[in-house]
Amino acid sequence: MFCSIYKSSKKENTYLYITKKDDFSAVPESLLATFGRPTFVMVVNLAGDRKLALADVEKVKSDLETVGFYLQLPPPVTNLLDEYKAAKAAKKS
Repeated sequence: MFCSIYKSSKKENTYLYITKKDDFSAVPESLLATFGRPTFVMVVNLAGDRKLALADVEKVKSDLETVGFYLQLPPPVTNLLDEYKAAKAAKKS
C-alpha cells in the first residue's frame, strides 16, 4: 500500500497521509482549513515491515482504508517544570 505524505503550512510537525497524491477528496474541508496549504513531502510504501518515525504503520493503514486519510500530530510538549517538581516531591517521600 502506497500513500502520499504532506506537511502542514500552519501547524509545525503535523503531517497528512492520503492514499493518492494530490487527492484530498476524503479530507474534510474544516481539517484542510486548519491544516493550511499541504506541502508534498514523499510517497511511502507501507507494505511489509516498514516503520515510520512517529506513527504506527498499522494505524496509518487502517485509517487510510476506513477514513481515507491519517493525520499525524506532533507529540505533546513536555512540561519540564512539572517533571522537576514531581521528581523533587518524590525525593522528599
